[in-house]
Amino acid sequence: MIRTIPYYVYAHDMKRLLVPPLLTDIVQSGLLACEGIVFGNREACPACGGELSGYDTKQKQFASLQDGDALLTVHVSVRRFSCKECHAVCFADEPFYPGTRIGSPVVDLCVSLATAMPYHRAAVYLTGLGIRVDRGTVRNFARKGCARVSGTDIFGIRLPSSILALSELAAHTGKGSRIPGTEALAACGFPSAYRAAADLPFFPEKRDERYKQESNEER
Repeated sequence: MIRTIPYYVYAHDMKRLLVPPLLTDIVQSGLLACEGIVFGNREACPACGGELSGYDTKQKQFASLQDGDALLTVHVSVRRFSCKECHAVCFADEPFYPGTRIGSPVVDLCVSLATAMPYHRAAVYLTGLGIRVDRGTVRNFARKGCARVSGTDIFGIRLPSSILALSELAAHTGKGSRIPGTEALAACGFPSAYRAAADLPFFPEKRDERYKQESNEER
């Protein structure tokens, strides 16, 4: 269920954070539209470039959404292949960054928020959006450089392009229809092909110290 009134959440410093209902609508509509999508394409073995044959299909958790006491888990299905040459097993191109277990749009949102506010505030804001992600997870994604996030500022919050693209796809998909996996993957920016940079362009520890100092000064 999408909230239709402004939703307020409180950070640990007791500052009230307003989450506009339009943002919640955009974020949740995009994520919910991914429920049940099947990702089943891969051209060649990533290890040796050999020809692939079907192996099986795995269900993966894409997002965990919460509205009050209700918890909804969004799942997608990803096909696995076996290489005819080296016999390696690999996944189809999927909306997950390598080494992560949550959908790339959620990772994008975590990173985007973490660049604008402390980790604990980002986690609280995610709660206001109805997304279940803890502070430690936000911190890990931000520190590991899981994504290069582009986006658009809406109500002072930078929403990732992947979230906006999925929401737009959902709006143009007929009722009862499902977004094709290829279109959803394109909206997410083909994240399974992404490789994080070895060095981040900023130092999170120093940034956190700055936020703490600013918070003490405001008090």
